[in-house]
Amino acid sequence: MSTLSPEIIANYQEWLSPVFDTETQNTINELVANNPSELEDSFYKNLEFGTGGMRGVMGVGTNRINKYTLGKSTQGLSNYLKSQFEGESLKAVIAFDCRHNSDTLAQTVAEVFAANGIEVFLFSSLRTTPELSFAVRHLQCHCGIVLTASHNPPEYNGYKVYWNDGGQLVPPHDKGVIDSINALSYSDIKFEADPSLIKLIDEEVDAPFIEASAKHASIAATQEAKDDLTIVFTSLHGTSIKSVPPALEKAGFKNVHIVKEQAEPNGNFPTVKSPNPEETEALAMATELAKKVNADILIGTDPDCDRLGIAVRDTDNELKLVNGNQTMVVMVDFLLNQFKQKNSGFKGNEFIASTIVSTPMIRTLANSYGVTYKETLTGFKWIGKLINDFPELNFIGGGEESYGFLVGDFVRDKDAVTSTLLACEIAAYQKANGSSFFELLIELYQKHGFFKEHLVSLVKKGISGAEEIKQKMIDLRENPLKEVGGSSVVYIEDYQTGKAKNFQTQEESDIDLPKSNVLIYYTEDGTKIAARPSGTEPKIKFYISVQTALENASEYENSNTELNTKIDGILKELGLK
Repeated sequence: MSTLSPEIIANYQEWLSPVFDTETQNTINELVANNPSELEDSFYKNLEFGTGGMRGVMGVGTNRINKYTLGKSTQGLSNYLKSQFEGESLKAVIAFDCRHNSDTLAQTVAEVFAANGIEVFLFSSLRTTPELSFAVRHLQCHCGIVLTASHNPPEYNGYKVYWNDGGQLVPPHDKGVIDSINALSYSDIKFEADPSLIKLIDEEVDAPFIEASAKHASIAATQEAKDDLTIVFTSLHGTSIKSVPPALEKAGFKNVHIVKEQAEPNGNFPTVKSPNPEETEALAMATELAKKVNADILIGTDPDCDRLGIAVRDTDNELKLVNGNQTMVVMVDFLLNQFKQKNSGFKGNEFIASTIVSTPMIRTLANSYGVTYKETLTGFKWIGKLINDFPELNFIGGGEESYGFLVGDFVRDKDAVTSTLLACEIAAYQKANGSSFFELLIELYQKHGFFKEHLVSLVKKGISGAEEIKQKMIDLRENPLKEVGGSSVVYIEDYQTGKAKNFQTQEESDIDLPKSNVLIYYTEDGTKIAARPSGTEPKIKFYISVQTALENASEYENSNTELNTKIDGILKELGLK
């Protein structure tokens, strides 16, 4: 035990006090005796409550997800709510996913709220994240919590906080909640709940949520078109099994084949390496079923159902995965086109939104329709904030490259339930009109330019890795690239300094977004390269976007190869390959 620092020893000894239950104390004593390395990792720091919540490995200790770390966060949130809504009868709604302990941790969170005199609506069983976002406003709550760790490994869980607008915490409330939590000791947590303040909910929120999803996504396809569409769906052992099949049924889609082996919610995610619909591997079973039933479209969602992966038939009638940028482009165009037709044009207050690392094609689309385009930092909470900040504007839809999309404003976070319906709606409508989802994408490339994106995610482990990433960003700032892929750099945006520089005119301008450690290069030929380190782990992401003209559909494959070659050259040039 001599290798443990005095701070770690002090941390775990505090958890051996009567403030903590016997089971926790016994587990710690076992770690002290038999597993000092696990003890060290469990207590060497506090699990950070970030700007949206917490995520980590479950277990005892300050660096773990457990009843005490979540209890402390909930106590801090309760105190903050009381300071912000003085004199009001406070209400909170809680949902949880399929992960181990999600249900019991949700019960603990509910009890802490109730112990603080806050009325709690607790879903009786697992529900999707978008339904939680919807429920906040539907039930007129002051906040919402969802227990989830998205597509992290089975040993993880997490705690996401939503404000009274149904969106995730954003400034100034994120800092306010964090400060409130950090001011507390574990002995300050109130666990003794008034059970009368906890109400179980299910159908009274399910029905209006599914109805709203169907209403926002069912905008063009006839029932005959829907009957002619064959769909394969997989929930990847997650929560979407509760919402997506009934939503598809409500919207009129009857020919739906569910991957049965993955339909049972299971926190071990036994049939996949990772329940991440961005990855081809995760959709392997769904692909097999899609081939068997000759499906037109295949959709898989992540465990908390806020992101979706899609495969559609390409021009050779082969199933082809479309990425998050491509999905967003097709969905935004379809929404804008249908809105324009049904409303005889635009009123001038419509807007779409995306993020600074997503495809530049989304801005081109907005300009072509003459609607407002708003761009914000990475993370869907910022899109939710835009909707809240501009109530006079009508949000049509928007998304980000990481497979998240939102239709309308009835939900304030990425929503794979309604997005699944919309993807099927587009596929059905296009098929009935002698086209397809994929052919619509090619048409958009012909009309607006062929934009192709590529993401590189580098993990650099340990202290040396973190230093290497830090130095990489310093180099990119202090010795900026002058040329990329044979094209001159004309513009750089530095979101850390909040300044943008035009290298042709040497003019500087302010970036009207919160500070963030992101650097974006733009070149003369339309290439865009963004560098973005993670704030929580030794990882840096490079987002590369290139473009070319596409005169006709027959040139798609050649142009695709040309852009792949260009991306490959840029990767080598940047030392990323």
